[in-house]
Amino acid sequence: MTAETTDYRSPLTSRRGAVAAGAPDEGVAAHYGEPAAEQRALERGIGVVDASHRGVVTVTGPDRLSWLDTLSSQWLRDLAPGQSAEMMLLDVNGRIGHAPAVLDDGETTFLIADSSDAADLAAFLESMKFMLRVEIIHRTDLGVLATSAAGPTLRGADGAELPAWTDPWPHTPEGSTRYGPPDEEHPGTQWQARYWVVPRDQVAEVVAEAESAGARVAGIWALEALRVGTWRPRLARDADERAIPHELDWLRSAVHLHKGCYRGQESVARVFNLGRPPRRLTMLHLDGSEHVLPEPGDDVMHGERKAGVVTSVVRHHELGPVALALIKRNLDPAAQLMVAGIAAAQEVIVSPEGFGTGRPESNRPQLRRRNL
Repeated sequence: MTAETTDYRSPLTSRRGAVAAGAPDEGVAAHYGEPAAEQRALERGIGVVDASHRGVVTVTGPDRLSWLDTLSSQWLRDLAPGQSAEMMLLDVNGRIGHAPAVLDDGETTFLIADSSDAADLAAFLESMKFMLRVEIIHRTDLGVLATSAAGPTLRGADGAELPAWTDPWPHTPEGSTRYGPPDEEHPGTQWQARYWVVPRDQVAEVVAEAESAGARVAGIWALEALRVGTWRPRLARDADERAIPHELDWLRSAVHLHKGCYRGQESVARVFNLGRPPRRLTMLHLDGSEHVLPEPGDDVMHGERKAGVVTSVVRHHELGPVALALIKRNLDPAAQLMVAGIAAAQEVIVSPEGFGTGRPESNRPQLRRRNL
C-alpha cells in the first residue's frame, strides 16, 4: 500500500489570474480572477473545477465490496458498476472518521476523499483487511476534476470517458433517513456535483480539451460556494472530532439503517431512536455590509454565550455571504446571532426537534424502508 502524502501543486495554478487556495485546499486555485462568474458557469453546467488535490484510494480484489460493506455505514455489497454512493467509517461512539465518495467500475472501487484524509483512510483500510482478498492503494497519481452533474463530459488522453461519481446528495434512498426537509424541498435538488477521477499528469490536457468544447475553468471557491448553498457537509470543513452523522443530516446519503453490524452502528441507532442529536448544522446568512467574513472555527455567539462554531464560509453569487455552522440543537431558530462581530440569521438545515420537517406525528426522523 502507498499511504505517503505528497506536496501536490496543480499545473493550473500557473495560469494567468490564478489565486492559490488555502487550507484544506492547498495545491489548486481558489479562483482565476472572476469568482462569481466562475460560480455561475459551474451552476449552468459549463464549469470545470480543478480539485486534483483531492485524494483517491483504490480497492481491488473479489472481496472488495462485501468487505467495505462490513466496515462502513453504507449498503455496498451489491453496488452496481458505475453506481455512485458514499460511506462513512465511524468510531465505536458513532463519530465520523472518514466519509469518502464510492464508485465501482466492476473491477476497482474508487474512494474519493479530502486530500488531508486519503492517506489515513488507506492506512485504516489496510489495518482492517486481515486475510480477505483485497488490495488497497493510496493513488497519489490520481486526482479529481469537478463539474455539474448536468455536464460537461470529461475524457482522458486516450479519448475514453473518465470514471465519474455523481453526488447522491440530498436524495434519501430506501433504508436511509433525514433530519432536514423532504428531498423535494431541499436546495440540494437544484444542483449536483460530479467528480471525475483523472490522472494528475493529464489534468491540464483534460481541462484544455473541455475548454475547447465550450467549458470554462473555475476555482475551488466556486465548488465550495455551491456546496454550502446546497447544505452539503464536507468532512474537512464541517465535521469536527465529535461530529456524528445525524448532526449534519448526513444520514440522507451515507448511512443505511437496515444493514448488518459495523463499528458505530449501536450509537447511530441509539441517536436515531431518541431522535435528538446534541448539535445541528445550520446555514447562517451573514450581514454583508461590513465587507468582511468570519473564519471557519469562529465562535457563534448568542448574546454573551457561545452557541456553536462556524465550519464553512463562502460568498455565494446569489445568496451573498453565508456560512455553515454547528450549533446547539435547542437554540431558537429565530435567535439573532453574532459571528466575529457580524450579525447572522439562521436558516434551518437540521430540525431542532430532531426529526425531518414534514413528519408531524413521530418523534423520530422518517426512515425509508428497504425490503431485504
